[in-house]
Amino acid sequence: MSDYTEKKTLPACPVETTLTLIGDKWKVLIVRDLLPGAKRFGELKKSVGNVSQKVLTAQLRDMERDGLVSRKVYPEVPPKVEYSLTELGMSLKPILDALWNWGEDYKSKVSSDEEDRL
Repeated sequence: MSDYTEKKTLPACPVETTLTLIGDKWKVLIVRDLLPGAKRFGELKKSVGNVSQKVLTAQLRDMERDGLVSRKVYPEVPPKVEYSLTELGMSLKPILDALWNWGEDYKSKVSSDEEDRL
């Protein structure tokens, strides 16, 4: 188990536990962008969007600590570092798929409601 679960008691509610681990906007986007495969820090920063280097680094460290992301350092100069989802991180795919589908349905409903008002 990760350091997080050893040092802290997780919430009793499973929904709250999930939100504790990925409830931050950036963490969800990191998972989304790592689902297809490993990325270097710069690639991830570009794909995630308007996130600062400091925040992205902190989010990746949290996710690594929680067992969702793995970090691989290659012995090169300059050092090459890749981030990827662990098996546990990949298990979040159905959750992100559900969020995607809900977002698509919502956008469709809102745009059809706007057209009805015109």
